[in-house]
Amino acid sequence: MSAKRLLGVFAHPDDEGMIGGALLHYAHEGVETGLAYATRGEVGEVADPLLTAPANMGEIREQEMREAAEMLNVKHLWFLGFRDSGMAGVEANHHPLALLNARRADVIGRLVKVIREFQPQVLITFDETGWYGSPDHILMYRYATSAFHAAADGALYPELGPAHAVSKLYYCAFARRQIRMIEDWLEGQDFEGAFKGLDPSKLGMTDEQISVVLDVEQWSDRKEWAMSRHRTLVNPSSPFAQIPPELQRRWRATEYYQLATSRVGDDVVGENDLFARVP
Repeated sequence: MSAKRLLGVFAHPDDEGMIGGALLHYAHEGVETGLAYATRGEVGEVADPLLTAPANMGEIREQEMREAAEMLNVKHLWFLGFRDSGMAGVEANHHPLALLNARRADVIGRLVKVIREFQPQVLITFDETGWYGSPDHILMYRYATSAFHAAADGALYPELGPAHAVSKLYYCAFARRQIRMIEDWLEGQDFEGAFKGLDPSKLGMTDEQISVVLDVEQWSDRKEWAMSRHRTLVNPSSPFAQIPPELQRRWRATEYYQLATSRVGDDVVGENDLFARVP
């Protein structure tokens, strides 16, 4: 196992797209990378209107994720075994296996087990908004943050192995400046509801929240290829699919991270390294 390890904790397959450049960059630098998912995305809609949702959506989404992981040079995948809750107010919210209905201690425990086994120095998850208010995203922000602390406390979940203190916890999201870039283009097009009723001015990290800015332009194409493995989610007729290639490339060329907690000191402005000061 590599001396340095990075773990992304998310709700559904395809969420890793937000950190695809970091995964590729650090794998290239010799860092071992892993991804843990609460669900298999069983409730995700089939984006392409020409396709029909299969009954075994979870299995399909998992296979797509494994293909994407291979493209991202991610060697370790975990699925925690909960069910996709869907968006707020839908029937899937009430499924007994939905993440929304899981016991908090159970979810955190499964994450603690992954952390103690994999022993990452850097953990990345959603920010507090869940990017766009997804219930499962917000829950995993809370659970991953709690697991970061619980994994380091040997008195908690002692049956799950020796304590492991992750050095740094980061939240990932689009930067507000990225949202504005896309919003400006969409305003000149004949698209309605591209942001699904959300207020774009309130989406994304502000400049003050950003700790690390990663230039991942050299990985832009591979990020896009990895996302294309999620075939059930790719809608060729969506407003975002119509964005000019050059604008899409600019969008993918930079990733933004907020340092939430560090056991090795604060990040320095301009340093732009998730592993800065990690021994």
